[in-house]
Amino acid sequence: MTDGNQKWETGDRKPVPADRLTMTLLVIYLIILVWIVLFKLGVRFSYMEQREVNLLPFSEWFTPEGKTDVMETLLNVVIFIPLGVYAGMLFRKSSLGIQLLIFFGISFLLEGLQFAFAIGAFDSTDLVTNISGGIVGLLFYRAFERLFTNPVKAQKFLNLLATAATLAMVILLVLLKMNRLPIRYQ
Repeated sequence: MTDGNQKWETGDRKPVPADRLTMTLLVIYLIILVWIVLFKLGVRFSYMEQREVNLLPFSEWFTPEGKTDVMETLLNVVIFIPLGVYAGMLFRKSSLGIQLLIFFGISFLLEGLQFAFAIGAFDSTDLVTNISGGIVGLLFYRAFERLFTNPVKAQKFLNLLATAATLAMVILLVLLKMNRLPIRYQ
């Protein structure tokens, strides 16, 4: 592959210039992800002092006293969609098993750190929903790859979308942290 206009070779994956931007966006995404998951946007919640482990996914959905937060479950999926898109772009020649291992590893690390630092629970439900978000993102990337019929063109287009989305997310998070938005944390 010498430029983005030629058909992608089926051999070993060679880095393309778009990979630098994708990697930069991935690093920014991971920093935001850590800030949201581990540092809770800099907000202290009452449950953060508790160390809990939930090894049975979705168990709270089936107990009478269980409190199910559907929005939190959906947000866990949504927040990991970009990871799937970036994994699709950067590791497109890797097997699905390797890509799933990336989703699992990052999610497991974040859940483990929440427990270790007593800033949240280790929750297997979160592992399942986070990995599901990664899979949705990977499917999203593969749909664009088919649409463009060229992985590099798909990557360049998604990099443009990701750049705009990243800038918007950073601006929103800064405004939220500065209490400049109409929503507040309780």
